[in-house]
Amino acid sequence: MENINPFDVVKQQVSKCAEILRLPPDVTAMLKTPMRELHVSLPVRMDDGSIKIFPAFRVQYNDARGITKGGVRFHPEETIDTVRALAAWMTWKCALLDLPLGGAKGGIVCNPKEMSAGELERLSRSYIRSVFQFIGPEKDVPAPDVYTTPQIMAWMMDEYSVIAGKPQFGVITGKPLPLGGSPGRGDATARGGMYTIREAAKVLGIDLSKATVAVHGYGNAGYYAAQLSRELFGSKVVAVCDSKGGVYNKNGIDPEEALKCKRRTSSVCNLPGCERISAEKLLELDVDILIPAAIENVITDKNAANVKAKIVAELANGPTTPEADDILHRNGVHAIPDFLCNAGGVTVSYFEMVQNFYLYFWDEMEVRERLDKKMTSAYHSVLSTSREHNINMRQAAYVRAVERVVEAMKLRGWV
Repeated sequence: MENINPFDVVKQQVSKCAEILRLPPDVTAMLKTPMRELHVSLPVRMDDGSIKIFPAFRVQYNDARGITKGGVRFHPEETIDTVRALAAWMTWKCALLDLPLGGAKGGIVCNPKEMSAGELERLSRSYIRSVFQFIGPEKDVPAPDVYTTPQIMAWMMDEYSVIAGKPQFGVITGKPLPLGGSPGRGDATARGGMYTIREAAKVLGIDLSKATVAVHGYGNAGYYAAQLSRELFGSKVVAVCDSKGGVYNKNGIDPEEALKCKRRTSSVCNLPGCERISAEKLLELDVDILIPAAIENVITDKNAANVKAKIVAELANGPTTPEADDILHRNGVHAIPDFLCNAGGVTVSYFEMVQNFYLYFWDEMEVRERLDKKMTSAYHSVLSTSREHNINMRQAAYVRAVERVVEAMKLRGWV
């Protein structure tokens, strides 16, 4: 991955959008600036009795459209600029899907792979104690992200409830089902992405039952993307990778076997019967659909010209730099931008908020139908804007999202 500041990427993208919309400089400056951010240090007692200090953040980027919403990630290389960028993308994502929410994000600098369950619980509760005044069911609602799980969300919700002195299931989404979680949340990010791929394939005339797929990243989103590509469309997954490397098999890879291998050996690159490839090589395979589902800045001006996929469906946040966007567009690659493609997660998190508010829960089929309707509508809105302004899909997504945020800011008298 190239070392690019993701928040610089956000500001470049906003500047380009501001040019298209002819926004005044002061409005553009507001859109490039987080409204609120909190930096905290979390003391946690480790299993060996020592105390370790973990830096942590929460950024509420823009709440013009409502309560802020966004995940909390645990990552050893977390930075405040990454959190700022993710909070900005959440703002545009919620606006693009026409959810009555603003954007936020949180992060803790830690390596969860080296921590016990007890240490993770103490860390999670410490985070909530430190940000308690900053969040709440009617203020800012966290959710899972990289290396955080429904169990971690349960600990966070419980700690908030203990401090509040009453059950507060609505303060967190992505919770386990017995604690107010929503059916369909587990695969929502990937499933939402599949709905946009389906619509893109219709537009491009691609038969998904004969399509080949490569998945870059094999966490929650990557695994479900591989599994749903095969289940929903009959597509052939020919390559997957994780942080340790990847595998390729022209005859197809069983997503479930790849997951079992990862759990058993800590990496998909040990999957039998496959050719080992690098994560970088996977991005350049001759496939119909490339799904970046890992981290930021993996498609750059250095490798974008080598991308051969017809569709790049960004389940990761910020996998493509602005320079790479231009190259993909010139080469006729149909890129489904991150805050459209991966919006299924926040959309079902919003559904979870709604269900928590009125204490009535939908079944999984209803959640999927509502998600499909939202994702399909958003995709075609972006596509029509792209064609109307003769701009790429990411610029079109920005135009639709930023228009809605600026409209709310104007109506509130902020600008």
